[in-house]
Amino acid sequence: MKSKIIERASAGKFVLIAEIGVNYYDIAKKMNISPMDAAKLMIKEAKDAGIHAVKFQSYKADTLAAKESPAYWDTTEESTTSQFELFKKFDSFSYNEYKELSEYCDYLGIEFLSTSFDIESADYLFDLMNVYKISSSDLSNLPFVEYIAKKNKPILLSVGASNEEEIKQTLNVIRKYNNQPIVLLHCVLEYPTPYEHANLNKIVSLKNKYPDLIIGYSDHTKPDKDADIIKTAYNLGAIVIEKHFTLDKTLKGNDHYHAMDVDDAKKIISGIEFINKIRGSYELKYLDSEIEARKNARRSLVAACNIKKGDIITKEMLTFKRPGTGISPSEIENVIGKTAKQDISKDTILQNSMLC
Repeated sequence: MKSKIIERASAGKFVLIAEIGVNYYDIAKKMNISPMDAAKLMIKEAKDAGIHAVKFQSYKADTLAAKESPAYWDTTEESTTSQFELFKKFDSFSYNEYKELSEYCDYLGIEFLSTSFDIESADYLFDLMNVYKISSSDLSNLPFVEYIAKKNKPILLSVGASNEEEIKQTLNVIRKYNNQPIVLLHCVLEYPTPYEHANLNKIVSLKNKYPDLIIGYSDHTKPDKDADIIKTAYNLGAIVIEKHFTLDKTLKGNDHYHAMDVDDAKKIISGIEFINKIRGSYELKYLDSEIEARKNARRSLVAACNIKKGDIITKEMLTFKRPGTGISPSEIENVIGKTAKQDISKDTILQNSMLC
């Protein structure tokens, strides 16, 4: 099957991906339900909000981080100081659980994705999704990039905390084995990302550097009041937007503190719809809605004095007035020197039928 989000993005249509990640564990605890029920609830809420895809994270702490792995997030928001300890809290799901979530997404009509962080998950996710996601943290993990690329499915590649040479190197590895669409996601690997660090102009650079790829943005800023971060990213060329998703932004820890909720998602989608409405066409032509104004707000050649039948038209006999229903002033050189076929009163809008 083809990926609907890749088809949308390839056609230049906006895609919003809800990065559920492992936030469903905290939702389950808050609501006193199972993690599976919480994950499904979040998928349904995302679908109802108009989101195009949901994404989880498939990992085991033992294969992801060494025991001594310091935090790289804001520890005032997430107090766990060890990556291993944090990831160990949220790694109980495996193939069977993700298969159930993938089937539930199919049932609801929303695309399922999960970032694989190891060989095992990369293998078992193959039949469950149509697109692979490579995290910024694995951009330089070239053996793993190669393994994913050989799956020959479209790839979402986040490029947070990377430089130009690293991006080029990783893309070369992918293209050696894979000719499917690639979505390059600008990303700042800072949790949360202060607004002044969003660095959205990098989207323009990626778009100019890689015109044959789809450009997107994986956002880690806290949702702003009017969704200006996301709307600006879209205006700069990010077609695919990925943002963490929660049902409660007040929950402490993990990825809730910089995630969008349902209201944020609706705001983003309606904001992008409005932008698309006002963008219009790239064609250099007037709109049908301008036809009446084009006719009446433009000017015509008008008799500046009474002109008698047989008079030779001179420049002094002419002026320019609205409406534009007569001979255009742009034709003045063709009118000068012609002969009046009839008497023409002062202030008459000139027509070609009056001249010979």
